[in-house]
Amino acid sequence: MEPEEFKQEVSALLPTAVPEEGTEWLTLQVENSDWLSFARSLRKNDRLQMNYLFNLTCVDWKTHLSMVYHLSSTLHRESLCIKVKLDAANPAVESVCGIWKTAEFQEREVYEMFGVNFLNHPDLRLLILPDGWEGKNPLRKDFDDPINMIKL
Repeated sequence: MEPEEFKQEVSALLPTAVPEEGTEWLTLQVENSDWLSFARSLRKNDRLQMNYLFNLTCVDWKTHLSMVYHLSSTLHRESLCIKVKLDAANPAVESVCGIWKTAEFQEREVYEMFGVNFLNHPDLRLLILPDGWEGKNPLRKDFDDPINMIKL
């Protein structure tokens, strides 16, 4: 599929998605309320078949958080980046581990490191950090580490 055809196909699924310019892959800003249904559409669409979530992470911009999802079609060799803006005070987004199984551990990591609540996640608990670190979110810019004196 040609890049412009790919962009049109993806954009037809969610016309309100805002494309970013100057990126390696097609990158779209998607509203949090649209994310879950859009994710399902990307996976089920016969022409796109975005069947592999190869990365998800979070970025703390101090004023808000952004979830960043990297998707790929192993059949068509197309990649896509989706960004979802979250409220920094109460970051929550629907889990996509029911759509892409690879999201399960990645969502747990973002949960413990950034404090993002993944709604309807089947096993949202600490993955890496030891007990007692619940809610500390060490990759947030407001994290205060008095022992190592880290302040961002």
